[in-house]
Amino acid sequence: MFSHIDPALYQAQLTEKAVEMTELFHPFSSVEFEVFSSEPLHYRQRAEFRVWHEGDDLFYIMFNQQTKQKYRVDTFPVASELINTLMKALLDDIRHNETLRRKLFQVDFLTTLSGEAVISLLYHKQLDESWHEECKQLKQRLSTICPIDFIGRARKQKVIVEKDYVNERLSVNNKQYVYQQIENSFTQPNAGVNEKMLTWAQNETKEKGGDLVELYCGNGNFSIALAENFDRVLGTEISKTSVKSAQKNIEDNQLTNVKIIRMSSEEFSQAMNGEKSFRRLADLDLTSYQYETVLVDPPRAGLDPDSVELASRFHTIIYISCNPETLADNLQQLTKTHNIEKMALFDQFPYTHHIETGVILTRK
Repeated sequence: MFSHIDPALYQAQLTEKAVEMTELFHPFSSVEFEVFSSEPLHYRQRAEFRVWHEGDDLFYIMFNQQTKQKYRVDTFPVASELINTLMKALLDDIRHNETLRRKLFQVDFLTTLSGEAVISLLYHKQLDESWHEECKQLKQRLSTICPIDFIGRARKQKVIVEKDYVNERLSVNNKQYVYQQIENSFTQPNAGVNEKMLTWAQNETKEKGGDLVELYCGNGNFSIALAENFDRVLGTEISKTSVKSAQKNIEDNQLTNVKIIRMSSEEFSQAMNGEKSFRRLADLDLTSYQYETVLVDPPRAGLDPDSVELASRFHTIIYISCNPETLADNLQQLTKTHNIEKMALFDQFPYTHHIETGVILTRK
């Protein structure tokens, strides 16, 4: 749909997305979309680039996915200003450092609104002690820009200099929440729009009460921000890395009513039905929860049939979707038992066809 990055065109493109969404979801509801815009530039906190070597020089490139043509990238206006600063500073520093530049083929940046960064350097060589020492000195030099850490990756190797995560601070209704975000694990790339998503979800659940169950909870992005609106929050997540971060985030935000368990939505359904017992639930009485509200934030494939059935048991469903087509498929089933009360469009990815959607349904 879109590709050219021009802030002057941003509002028109966002309006076009809203019209598309209204048409796609018209069969299910006449509820009007609430539209949440992005900053038109410098909105992404993550970016990755291939590295091209040309004689004594090296620079970033990106590929056109259709034509496979490569483009030199010296600045990247959709990425955070911190990423743009670090892009230049990194290459200027390592351009004549044989240990750090040799066989470097990719650089991944992860930054935060709070001003931290972690950079991953990917190599077609094994990383030895001399690389480690050079990278520690690189960290020291670039730390004059911001708090920064590095990760070196090679085949079957991950070398951390000094940590592999950043600490983000997000503001929701004028309250600060702390989130550990680990390199190479899922986090919302557009932090500003993520704050708007969390604020919307928090505002729309203020009067819900009871308990909240969240499937696909990741690092606790929604669980943490919504905890104050519910008696208890129970999150499920299959990724070990994300569960570990979620536990840290519960502790750092001093929450006592949130629990995260490592299991899939299918396993959680089996446990709820009493079909199967799990040792990881030994200290948790699932029958004590009031299953009134569920929040689902599935991957692009949407909810599988078992998860749709599980969600339909709840009085209120909060569905956060990164794929309108699979959301529409799921709504064909969910609207048999529930009515759509609220719909929101969150423009996580300006200048692309990607759309993040929020839907709240209540039982008929």
